[in-house]
Amino acid sequence: MPDAAIPTNWGCAEDVPPAERVADAAALLVVDMQNDFVRVGAPLEVPDARITIAPIRRLIGAFRAAGRPVVYTRFYARDTPELMWLWSKQCQAETRCCWQGVRRSYADADSELECGNVIDELSPLPGDIIVDKFGYGSFHATDLDAKLRALGVRSLLVTGTVTQICVEETAREAFHHGYRTTLISDGVSSFAPDLQAATLRNFAMKFGWVADAATALSWLGAKQLSHTEVI
Repeated sequence: MPDAAIPTNWGCAEDVPPAERVADAAALLVVDMQNDFVRVGAPLEVPDARITIAPIRRLIGAFRAAGRPVVYTRFYARDTPELMWLWSKQCQAETRCCWQGVRRSYADADSELECGNVIDELSPLPGDIIVDKFGYGSFHATDLDAKLRALGVRSLLVTGTVTQICVEETAREAFHHGYRTTLISDGVSSFAPDLQAATLRNFAMKFGWVADAATALSWLGAKQLSHTEVI
């Protein structure tokens, strides 16, 4: 576990100095910012995900400029019946949401796009890490933890969609794997504002910290990079 022990003077989460919340070996996690969630008219469209693009871009730019890891996850649905189909009928064969290899048209795209790809605005670059998953949590049945440990990562900043589903599941898993975890409040999105608010409040109560992108960057000592954009 990255944090098997903590200093005895940390009586509660509020006692942890901001710089220790995002220790030097911090990584940025971009959860499921894929075409089938973000593009206009997508089968599982989350309109507010498009509002988070700019804050996430600033974080990506800052992390890359500082040589810190940027990790993307991609959710894929299986092409054979599974339990998840009962709650996300768009993943069934009629629509094939988030199926590997499926291309579709979107109202805000000039041509067909691979439905499971990360949106062009946040495209991974060589050297970035991509983790594919077939469930909500990014640690479940993936090598994410092994990749982070190999890089010496101790803390995570988590962004992406959907807040109360894949983002929350991933962030809770990160806590249980020993990572100091911060949810970026203006970098996560939901189709249900009440569930987004409840998720952020609950996470801050028991699992980690919640901060906006600018605050998190200041914790990292990267305030000067807070307006960096991805080229």
